Amino acid sequence: MHSLERIGRYRLDRRLGAGGFGVVWLAHDDDLDATVALKVLSDNWVDRLDVRERFLAEARLLRKADSNRVVQVYDIGELPDGRPYFVMEYADGGTLADRLAAGPLPVAEALRLTALAARGAAALHEAGIVHRDIKPSNVLLRTTPGGTDRVLLADLGLAKSLAQASGLTMAAGSAGYTPPEQAQPGSGIDARADVYSLGALGYQLVTGAVPGPPGKVERPDRLRTDLPAGVRRALLRAMEPDRERRWPTAAGFAAELERLGRDRREASAADTPGRSRPRRRTALLALTGVVVAGAVGVTAVVLTRDPGAKTLRVEDRTGRVSAEVPVSWAGQVRDSGWNPRTLGLRDGTEPGLAVANRLTHWQDLRSGGVDGAFVGLSEHGDVTAEVRALAHTGCHYAGSRPYSGARWHGLIRTWDDCQGDAGSLTEAALTPAGGAAQPQVYLQIRQRGGDRDAVDGVIGSVRVTA
Repeated sequence: MHSLERIGRYRLDRRLGAGGFGVVWLAHDDDLDATVALKVLSDNWVDRLDVRERFLAEARLLRKADSNRVVQVYDIGELPDGRPYFVMEYADGGTLADRLAAGPLPVAEALRLTALAARGAAALHEAGIVHRDIKPSNVLLRTTPGGTDRVLLADLGLAKSLAQASGLTMAAGSAGYTPPEQAQPGSGIDARADVYSLGALGYQLVTGAVPGPPGKVERPDRLRTDLPAGVRRALLRAMEPDRERRWPTAAGFAAELERLGRDRREASAADTPGRSRPRRRTALLALTGVVVAGAVGVTAVVLTRDPGAKTLRVEDRTGRVSAEVPVSWAGQVRDSGWNPRTLGLRDGTEPGLAVANRLTHWQDLRSGGVDGAFVGLSEHGDVTAEVRALAHTGCHYAGSRPYSGARWHGLIRTWDDCQGDAGSLTEAALTPAGGAAQPQVYLQIRQRGGDRDAVDGVIGSVRVTA
C-alpha cells in the first residue's frame, strides 16, 4: 500500500475509518482553507471494475440527493494508480454510534435525532433513492454555528435508485436494522425498507440495544420502563415485518416522532420544580378521596398486628389486591376500592385499598406525620401515562426513576418538602414484569422521611390475583 500525504490539493491529516471498499481520511483543502472528508477506494480493489463502479455510484447518488440532510459531495478525482476518490463535507460531531457509547439517550433527544434521520431518508426518497443501510454508524452529526447538531445520512454504498430497488435480487443490510423483504433475495424493496431501519435506529437510541430479528423484536418499554406508550407504538409500527402495516413514508414517521417529542418536552417542562402542569391534577388527594367517597359502605378498619412483626400484609375487600407495609404505617385500612376516573382513566369502581397510620389525614398534604400507601388496580388504560402527567403544587419535584422487580416493572416519581413539613410523596405506575399490558397498578406512598428502600419494599410486595 502506498503511503499518502496528499491527494490532489487535499492534505491528509488522519484516517477516520474504513469500510468494505474504501478508506475515509480527514483532510484539508488548502485552496479553500476548509476541512473535508476524503474517501478513496482501497488499493486491493483497484483491479475490480465492478467495485470501482459501485464506489463511484455512491458519490453520484450523494450528489443526486442534493440535500442538506445528506452528506454533500464537493469533488471527485483519481489517483495516479487509478483508484477513484471523492471529497465530502466533514461531520465534526461524530456518529450516532458514538453517542450511544455512553448508553441510551434521553427520550426527547432520541426522538429528535431519529426524526431528523427520517427527514434525511425522506429527502433521499424524493430524489428516487433508497438507502438500504440506515444504522447509527451511518448517521453523522455536524455542529452548526449556533451549536446545535445537523443530522446527516451517509454511506450510500448499498443505496439504489428506487426503480432498481423494486427488482433487487441480492440481500443486503446490517443485522437488526434490515427488514425481512430486504434480507430475502428476489423480493424487491421500496422506501418502506428504510422506514424499518429508522424504527430500529430509534429503538436503539431509546433502549441502548440493537433490536432482534423482524417479528421477534422485544417491546422497547420492557428495556426502558419509563418509555411513553406512544413512542413504543410508533417504533414498533415502523418495524412491522409486514411493510403494508408500517408507516407508509419516512416523512410520516418523522412527523409522528416530532409530535411525540413536543409532548415529551412539554411534560419535562411541567416537571421542572416551581412549574405546574395546568391540564392535569395538581393535588394528590382528589384520587384517594375517592377511595373513601367513591364506593358504597366504605369503612376504616383498625388493624391488629403481632407486636414482634416488622411488616403487615393488607388486602382489599375483594381479596384481589394486597401489599405489605411497615408495621408503623398500619393503623387503619380502607378496602372498598377506587374510581380510576380520578387518575384520567375509565370511569368505574375497581379493587383498591389505602393503609396509613393517620388515614383520616391522608388527603391533606399540610398534615405532617402521615405514613402509608394507596394501591389501586386498573384493567383499562395506560396508568404510566397518567402518572407521568401528575404534578403537585406545594411540593418540590425530586425526579423519576424506573423500577424493575420480579413481579413488576414501572415508573416511580417522587416529590418532597410538601407544604414545608409533610414529608415525601411517591407516585408509581406498575405493569407486569412478564410483559402483559394488564393488569396495571397505581400506587401512592406518603412518608415522613424519604426512605427509598421502604418504597421499593411496598412495590415489590404488591400482589394481584385473577
